[in-house]
Amino acid sequence: MNPRRRLLRGLGAACALAAAPGALRAGAGGRVLTATDVHVKDYPTVAAVEWLGREIERGSDGRLRLRLYHSGQLGREAEAIDMARFGAIDITRVYSGALNNAFPLTQALSLPYVFDSVAHLRRALDGAVGATVLRDFARRDLVGLAIYDCGARCFYNVRRPIRTPADMHGLKFRVPASDIFMRMIRLLGGNPTPLAYGEVFSALQTHLIDGAENNLRSYHSSRQFEAARYWSQTQHSYAPDVLLMSRRSFDSLRADDRELLLDAARRSVTVMRRLWDQSEADARAAVLAAGVQSNDCDLAAFRAAVQPLLDDYHRDPAIESLYRGIRSLA
Repeated sequence: MNPRRRLLRGLGAACALAAAPGALRAGAGGRVLTATDVHVKDYPTVAAVEWLGREIERGSDGRLRLRLYHSGQLGREAEAIDMARFGAIDITRVYSGALNNAFPLTQALSLPYVFDSVAHLRRALDGAVGATVLRDFARRDLVGLAIYDCGARCFYNVRRPIRTPADMHGLKFRVPASDIFMRMIRLLGGNPTPLAYGEVFSALQTHLIDGAENNLRSYHSSRQFEAARYWSQTQHSYAPDVLLMSRRSFDSLRADDRELLLDAARRSVTVMRRLWDQSEADARAAVLAAGVQSNDCDLAAFRAAVQPLLDDYHRDPAIESLYRGIRSLA
C-alpha cells in the first residue's frame, strides 16, 4: 500500500474514532482521548501512557479518560504525526528521528555521539534542553507533553560482527526518514534504506536490508533478533521518544484538565524510566540466551567517521546552542 493510501486509511480510522458516540468518545459530560503507539502492549512507553490515562481519569473523577491503540493499530509514526496535527487523534508517542526533518530542534537530540550515557541524556531532557525542544512543537499545531528516553541505539545485522566502520561497507541498513541517520550511515560506509519500523522484520528476512539500528528493547520486542543475529555496541545515538498531543485537542480541554494532563505527562517520565531500565536488562539477557552474538566496538573510529556530520550541524545557531547545553551536562 502506498504512503498516501496508508495515511488516508489511518486518518479515516482515527476520524471515525473521533466522531464515535457514547462510551468511546464521551459520556456523562466526560471525554475519551485517543492515543497511539507503534510498540507492543508491554513496551515501556505504552505502559507509561496507560499509567497516564489512569492518572487523568482518577484526577478528573472520570471526566477525562484515555484509550490507547498500541502495536501500530492506527498506522505508522509518520502518519500518527499528521493525524495529531489535524486533530484526528489526540496523543501519540513518536521516535524523535521521525521528527527531525519537520521539527529541526529534535536534530540536536538525534545527532551521533552527542550524549555519553543514559544518565547524561536524562540530565539534558529534564532541564532546559528538553523544555526548549518541547516548546518548539507549538509552531506546527502540536503540544509537547513529555520526552521518554529509550537507551543507546546500536547496529545489528544478518551478516557479521561490526567492530569498526569498515565492517559496515556495502551493507544495507534500515534508517528512519531522517536526513541525519541517512547521512550517518553513508559516512560509516553503509547504504541507508528508509523503512517504517513495522517493515523491518520482513525486510531482514527477505534480505531487502542487511541490518538496522535501534535500542536493545525494540530489537527484542520486535523479534528482529531472530533474523539479525549480530548485535554491535556502537552506541551511536541516544535519540529519545516524544509524547505529543494535538493542539486542537489540547485547547478544547478545560483549563484544569489541561493542567492535569500536563502534570500527569511529566510524572509519567519517571514511570517509563523505571520500566525501561528493568525491561532493557531483561531484553539483553533474553537475546543473549537466544544465541545473539554481541560485541564491543572501536567507538573512537565511529566518532571520527561521523565528525563531518556534526561539523555541519554546528553551523546552525539553534542546534549549536542546544548542543552546547547538552555537552555542558556531560
